[in-house]
Amino acid sequence: MFRIALPIIALCVLGVAIVNGQDDDEELQSQLAYLFPDAVSFSEKEGDPPHYKAFGPAPSEGEPALLGLAFWTTELDPLERGYDGPIKMLVGMDPQGVLTRIIVDDHREPYGYFSVDLPRYAVQFERKNIRDRFRVGEDVDSITRATITVRSASRAVRNSSRRAARAHLVPPEQ
Repeated sequence: MFRIALPIIALCVLGVAIVNGQDDDEELQSQLAYLFPDAVSFSEKEGDPPHYKAFGPAPSEGEPALLGLAFWTTELDPLERGYDGPIKMLVGMDPQGVLTRIIVDDHREPYGYFSVDLPRYAVQFERKNIRDRFRVGEDVDSITRATITVRSASRAVRNSSRRAARAHLVPPEQ
């Protein structure tokens, strides 16, 4: 009986993993579409550091236009920690090094409901240039009682964006 049950259990686990993978893929596609509303397609995760590419419509003849890159802060700046661990954010950045949007996806902060989870935290990064300072209290809004979390999250966005830009974007002409 044990010999029969083990393969059945393995198939059930595999089936759940496949279904969960599909759900995760749909959620990721939705998140990428939020970062790049004009995109018609996205690449698979690739490169070093890892990223997704967002593509716009292709001209009548030629390659689709690159709208930007998306990446997880925890993959590019894994040692950055908030008050109680990493803050996983998906960041969108156009080819000129301007952030499109960010999504705070996951974190385990004891005071998260009033810090980086608030929509106003993520909105302030829209159209922010990666060359900005990202200083809490200066060009990033501070949130009372969440200073460690906000500083960490802001550093993670800044550092991962700059790392992705150095690796994958062409510097502007001087």
